[in-house]
Amino acid sequence: MADEPVSEAGVQELIGLLVHVIEAAGALIIFTGAVWAFARFAATGLRRRSLIGEFNKIRLSLGRFLVLGLEFQLAGDVLRTAVAPSFTEIGQLAAIAAIRTILNFFLTREIAQERAELEHEREREREEDQHVPPGQAAPPAPPGDRPLTCLTQP
Repeated sequence: MADEPVSEAGVQELIGLLVHVIEAAGALIIFTGAVWAFARFAATGLRRRSLIGEFNKIRLSLGRFLVLGLEFQLAGDVLRTAVAPSFTEIGQLAAIAAIRTILNFFLTREIAQERAELEHEREREREEDQHVPPGQAAPPAPPGDRPLTCLTQP
């Protein structure tokens, strides 16, 4: 019996269990992100009248949770098609992968734009705080105020 190879049915059953665990993790990540975003939105709404600036931050954070959750869902789909996939399953996997890639692309682009806008706004506020005349550059920010962009930069 020890030399008996593992049956395909046993492998499929194990993979089915793993798929459920991975997909549940993805669903939990998405749920956690939605609850967190709602809590932040509600708390911000109670503190302030204007939500415009904070709304984009909350939305982009929720987007990060969604992308991570979708990555787990895709991992489950890939694992599901690992053993004897049908052409239908392969087609569904390709469609899901394409949708996830498109979502990732646009979300990453939005995050980069939002960061650039926030940095521009910080620079403008810093110039206003230091009373720099228009057209002149503000003195450099103290080291603790600069965003960390790369570990190799001074």
